[in-house]
Amino acid sequence: MFGVGLPEFAVIAFVAVLVFGPDKLPELAKQAGQFLRKAKQLANSARDELRNELGPEYADLELRDLDPRVIVRKHVMEAMSDAEEEAARPKRRGLRPLADGEVPPYDVDAT
Repeated sequence: MFGVGLPEFAVIAFVAVLVFGPDKLPELAKQAGQFLRKAKQLANSARDELRNELGPEYADLELRDLDPRVIVRKHVMEAMSDAEEEAARPKRRGLRPLADGEVPPYDVDAT
């Protein structure tokens, strides 16, 4: 959770007990839980309102899709997969670009 492991959480809890005392800590934890619940409800309502405003083609929209890092990562991955597909295609042998002034070959039987 947010890059906080068990040791960091233990240090935070220990400091909280020292600063606030054991009698106020349960009330603060309750208030923090209520705050997080309200924040989650606010984010969900904003997401739902955005989906309703954008219409049915964006019904699967997630707020993380609007993160610039996600957008850049998506486009970079698409470009990399396109490059891999192009590299995997068989190359046509014997074809080369014409030099300036060079006449293209003419095949009587093909025309």
